[in-house]
Order: sequence, then C-alpha cells, then structure tokens
Amino acid sequence: MQPNPTRDMFVGATTLLALAGLVAFSYAGNKLSTEASVGTYPVVATFNRVDGLFEGDAVRLGGIRVGTVGAQVLDADFRAVVTLNLDSASQVPVDSAAAIHTDGLFGSKFVVLEPGIEEAVLKAGDRLQYTQGAVVVSELLDLIIDEGRARIGAANKTQKGNN
Repeated sequence: MQPNPTRDMFVGATTLLALAGLVAFSYAGNKLSTEASVGTYPVVATFNRVDGLFEGDAVRLGGIRVGTVGAQVLDADFRAVVTLNLDSASQVPVDSAAAIHTDGLFGSKFVVLEPGIEEAVLKAGDRLQYTQGAVVVSELLDLIIDEGRARIGAANKTQKGNN
C-alpha cells in the first residue's frame, strides 16, 4: 500500500474540523442552557471568596438545580458580590443561607442554598444575609499536613523528655 499524502491531509483536516465543530457545539449548548433560564429572578449574595465559581454554574436547593450563577463583581471591601438567577418557580425563604461547595475533591463549584424557616420568600433584587465562601482544597490540605507535623513534633519532644 502506497502512502498518499493528499488523502492523509484530507483525513487530518476533516478530523480537525469535526473536532472544532464538536467543541463549538458543546460551548454553544452550554451557553444556550444558561441563557435559556426564562422566568428567573436575581438575588445577590456576598462571599469572602469564590475561587473556581463561574457564571452559569448551578445553584442547588435540596440537591436540585434551582438556578444559575450570574454576574460576579467586587464590592468596596474586595468581597465577591454574586448574582444568583433563581427559577421563578422556586420559593426560597428570606432567611436562607448560601454556601459554595465543590463537586468531589477537585470538581466544579456550585452554590448550595440552605432554606431558612421564615414564611416570606426572596424576591427579585433581595440579598442573602448568610453566606459561606469557597474552601480552597490546597489550603485545607496544607492545614492538615501542618497539624500532623506539629503533633509529630510534640510527640518527639515528649519522648526525648522521658529518656
């Protein structure tokens, strides 16, 4: 079988075009799904940090998606002010809390709403008073490692003192 450079270039170009089309389709589909949230109302939550949270990420209540993350800006105190676009069908109490969670150890971030007990519900433009920012996994691991080293050091000092 003789090598055919023209055919090889055609197959390679076709493969690249197909791959580029799949990437574009995937991106456009994600963008459409976040923009297609007709019947939403915005509420605002302020977090100390939102590392890894992006526009279009899920907002969940009881494990069910009830909205998406909207715009993110910094306030005068350099805290992240995040707009949450909640589905109009979701009735979230005004004293609810918002926390940023991670899907798995290194997965994507999403906002979890913990419902409060008030009868009144959030309306467009309301602000969530109770928030918990994102936990950075590497900082958490560093804290655990440092704590372990401190305990090992204290145990070694105790052993040397007994000898």
